[in-house]
Amino acid sequence: MTPSLAQRGVAECLGTAFLLAAVVGSGIMAAKLAGGNAALALLCNTLPTGAILAVLILTFSPISGAHFNPAVSIAFALRRKLSWPDAVIYIVVQIVGAVIGVWIAHLMFELPIWQVSLNARTGTGQWLAEFVATFGLLVTILGCVARTPAAVPYAVGLYITSAYWFTASTSFANPAVTIARSLSDTFTGIAPTGVFAFIAAQFVGMFAAVILGRWVWRI
Repeated sequence: MTPSLAQRGVAECLGTAFLLAAVVGSGIMAAKLAGGNAALALLCNTLPTGAILAVLILTFSPISGAHFNPAVSIAFALRRKLSWPDAVIYIVVQIVGAVIGVWIAHLMFELPIWQVSLNARTGTGQWLAEFVATFGLLVTILGCVARTPAAVPYAVGLYITSAYWFTASTSFANPAVTIARSLSDTFTGIAPTGVFAFIAAQFVGMFAAVILGRWVWRI
C-alpha cells in the first residue's frame, strides 16, 4: 500500500529531527571529550553523522524516499519524481524536524533550548565548499538511483563522512540543516549571517547536479 502524504510527512520530519540530533548532539559530545583537539572533535562529529544517515535512509526510504533535505526534494520535483505540492510539504516538515532535532540535542545535554550561533562561517571558500558538497551529494544520489538504488543509504552516508573532511565548510549540503544549525551556539553551529549564502550555494550545486544527471544518466 502506498504511504499517505501524512505518513510521508511524518517520516521526513522524524528522520530530519534524528539527523540534526545526531549532528548537533555528537558535536556537543565531541567538544566535551576532545580536550580542545579540533581534529579529534571533528572526527567524533563526522562518524555518527555518516552512520545515522545510512540508518535513517534504510529506515524511512520505503515510506517517503528519505530526502531529509529540501535540495533533494526540489531535485526530485524537477525530475518529476515528486509533485510540487508534496515537495512543499516535504520542505516545511524537514525544516520543522531539523529545528526540533536541534532543540532535543540541547535538552539532552542540559543546554538552553533557544540559542543563536556565533560561529561565523563565511567567505568564497566556504561558499564554494557548499556548492561542491551539495553538487557531490546530489550526483551521488542521482547516480545510485539510476544504476544501483540499494546502494543509496551507504553511498550517502559515506559521501557525507568524506565531505566533512574535504570541504572547507564541513559539508552542510542541506538548507534545513543550515537553518537549524544557526539555532545552536555549539560546535556545529553557523551564525545566521552566513545562512543565506550557504543556502544559495547549496541550491546552485543542486541545480548543476540535476542538469548533469539528465545528461549522464538520462534521468
